Amino acid sequence: MKSLVRRLLGRPGPPPPVPYVPPAPDGILSVVGDVHGCAAQMHRLLAHLPGQIVLVGDIVDRGENVRRALELALDRPEVICLRGNHEEMLLNFLDDPLEKGPAWLRHGGLQTLASYGVKGDLVREALPHLRDALMTAMGDATIAWLRNRPLLHVSGTVGVTHAGADPARPLAVQDRALVWGHPDCARVPRQDGMWIVQGHVIVPVPDIRQSVIFVDTGAYAGGRLSAVILGDGDLRFVYAP
Repeated sequence: MKSLVRRLLGRPGPPPPVPYVPPAPDGILSVVGDVHGCAAQMHRLLAHLPGQIVLVGDIVDRGENVRRALELALDRPEVICLRGNHEEMLLNFLDDPLEKGPAWLRHGGLQTLASYGVKGDLVREALPHLRDALMTAMGDATIAWLRNRPLLHVSGTVGVTHAGADPARPLAVQDRALVWGHPDCARVPRQDGMWIVQGHVIVPVPDIRQSVIFVDTGAYAGGRLSAVILGDGDLRFVYAP
C-alpha cells in the first residue's frame, strides 16, 4: 500500500487552472468573421471598424458575390486577410483540378465560379477547362494575393487564426490546425495566456469559450457578418448594419 501511495503521489497531476486575464492586443484590434462572398455586408461592416482590421479568412465560396468580396479586400491593403480552408481548397483546385476539384465544388466552389462568370460542364474530365477559365477571370494578381495570405496574426496576447489552434503548442509552431482546426481548441485551456480569435466554426452569435472567441456567424446562410473589437475598453461584438 505504501509503495502504491508513493507511486500515485509521484504522478504529475493536471495543470493548474489558468487565471483569467483579459485579452490585451498591442492596440485596437477588430477581427471580422468568415465573409463567404457576402460583399455588401463586408463593405458596410468594414466602414464601422476601428484600429487594425483582420479578416479571419474564407472570403471565397458559398456566397454569391465572391468576386466583389475579393475586390474589396484587395482595395484595402491595410486590412490583414488570413488564409482560410476555403482559400486553400480554391488554390488546390487551381493547382490540381482533377484531384481537388470535386471536393471544392461540393463545398462552395460553384458559387465562386458563378461569381466570376465561369460556366461549363462539371464532369471530372472538364475540370481543367473550368480551372483555366477561372484563372483567366481572376487574374494573376488576385491569385498571387491569395497564395500569400498568412495563417496567423498576433497582437499582444491575441492570436487571430482562421480555425482553432492546438492549445498544447505555441502559435508560432502550428500550421494545418490554423486552417482546418484542432479538436482540443476551446475544450482544453491554453497555458500560455494567449487568447485566440477564430472563424471556421459557425455559431448563432459570437461566443467565448476557454479564451477562444468565435466570430463566424454564418453570414452566407442568413446570419449577419460579425466582428469583435478588442483593445479600446471592454471586449465587444458588432454586426454589419
